[in-house]
Amino acid sequence: MKQSIYTGAGVGVAILDTGIYPHIDFGNRIWAFFDFLSYRKRPYDDNGHGTHVAGILAGDGTASMGKYRGMAPGSGIVSLKVLDRFGNGNKEDVLRAFRWILEFKEQYRIRVVNISVGTTYKTRNDHDALIEGVEKLWDEGLVIVAAAGNQGPRPGSITAPGCSKKVITVGSSDMLEGKGAVSGRGPTFECVCKPDIVVPGSRIIACAPGPEFPYGTKSGTSMSTPAVSGAIALMLEKDPLLTNMEIKMMLKESADDMGLPRNQQGWGKFNCEKFLSL
Repeated sequence: MKQSIYTGAGVGVAILDTGIYPHIDFGNRIWAFFDFLSYRKRPYDDNGHGTHVAGILAGDGTASMGKYRGMAPGSGIVSLKVLDRFGNGNKEDVLRAFRWILEFKEQYRIRVVNISVGTTYKTRNDHDALIEGVEKLWDEGLVIVAAAGNQGPRPGSITAPGCSKKVITVGSSDMLEGKGAVSGRGPTFECVCKPDIVVPGSRIIACAPGPEFPYGTKSGTSMSTPAVSGAIALMLEKDPLLTNMEIKMMLKESADDMGLPRNQQGWGKFNCEKFLSL
């Protein structure tokens, strides 16, 4: 495991994804990296998805002279590789990552867990195991932010673990209607309204692996999720005593109603300025 280098008072954010490329925009803020697939020690990303997600959340924009900064450029990144080079993974590796977080959350000051990973479960058992695992993290006080998935627009298309009633589920505000309406929508198995909140996710520019082209463009609820995770990290830097339920209520209070059904837009569009001023 990569040993942590703590700088500043940043909040630790765990990112479950395809790994992370040691991009200049992350400086020395990759506090830990653990590879649940190949057990490689040094940070790497053989897909690019995880690096992009981390850039939206915590990139500081160094390679772009500040043009492409992430939401919380002071936060510490804990990258947990649970997906392979094709972006595929299995339930067992995700559950092992959940257990790792519980074991190391104090050491790496983890307050937020970003899950831009969603599965259309093969069996109800797979679904239940993921939900149980993610809710254990929530019950330990961590703020869990999960993607709604890109299986929309049909009802009941929220992927697991985003369909947990406890976690904060994020959809894409610009992928709710029209031809590109892929943002997952509720209700869930348990008839819970989801997503909770939506934020733009189409054609987002953020960090890419490799030195030649430091940024790339991706779309999906995976890109919306870290924007919310980053804002939460900023809020917890400001007030470390806030609980995950308080954060969730603040997101609800600060959302702008888009006038769409609850199972499509959640509470509404995320308003970062309003949220951080609460």
